Amino acid sequence: MSWDCCENSWSRPSRGGRNAIHILFAALALLVSLATPRPASAQVAGGSITGTVRGESNAAIPEVRVSISDATSNVARTVTTDTSGFYNAPALPPGNYEMKVSAPGFVTQVITSITVAVGSERVLNPVMRAGNPDTVVRTPAPVAPISQASSCCGGSANASTVRDTPLNGRDWAQLATLQAGVTGVQSTGGNTDRGFGAAISISGSRPDQNSYRLDGISINDYANGAPGSVLGDNLGIDAVEQVSVLGSNYPAEYGRTSGGVINAVTRSGKNAFHGTVYEFLRNSALDARNFFDGPVIPPFRRNQFGGSAGMPLW
Repeated sequence: MSWDCCENSWSRPSRGGRNAIHILFAALALLVSLATPRPASAQVAGGSITGTVRGESNAAIPEVRVSISDATSNVARTVTTDTSGFYNAPALPPGNYEMKVSAPGFVTQVITSITVAVGSERVLNPVMRAGNPDTVVRTPAPVAPISQASSCCGGSANASTVRDTPLNGRDWAQLATLQAGVTGVQSTGGNTDRGFGAAISISGSRPDQNSYRLDGISINDYANGAPGSVLGDNLGIDAVEQVSVLGSNYPAEYGRTSGGVINAVTRSGKNAFHGTVYEFLRNSALDARNFFDGPVIPPFRRNQFGGSAGMPLW
């Protein structure tokens, strides 16, 4: 393509020239995209299992095969220890796991009943002894707090608590108030300055300083407040597996916030049609009479019912 500055006119290139120009621009765009540094943002969606494998002499053992399998779905993930004997299996969906540790010249170890919760970091340090690899020793995992790899303060609601708690409005975000240090914030002017979700304070922080995550993705609303509909509820609790609250001292991979972290993960699917049906009943026949009721409790009836359904996706 040429430009004649004196005659102020364009000279159109041929078709072959235009194709060459398009190829050149595409190549330049590819080089720029590859050369441009991009920050790697961590998305904490589940829990993790980490640790160091050592021998009876306390020496680190490299190249150890560590296989971690889900006890329900039998889906396995395999990692290998490095030169320091360290292994790490991040972003594990919450559930019960079994870990198999094997290496040539050492007895194979199987650690059972490993519970991984959302936001938790389990630390398991197997000690291997020399022997026949065909020999298998099975031991249960020790009971551990929500996080062993950090000094994070918080707690989690397991799957049974999520399913069976009679939440008003079926709002899964209300499960955060079951943890210590979490309180609701009442505002006489409404929640218009914090979005539509329920305003809560975690470890004394402001409601708009919290971070809500679903499967590792931030779901804070436009005002950086709690997510919610115009009614202030978050539906879909039947699709939620676990909810955890990290109050303070949480790891750096969470970031983004100076308050607490409400971390939720969805349930894994099944290879068959499945669903749930529920009804939560509240009425005056189940209420206790208070001081102001008089001899007869005022009539009250409330029925919350619904269901969910799912099907496999291949």
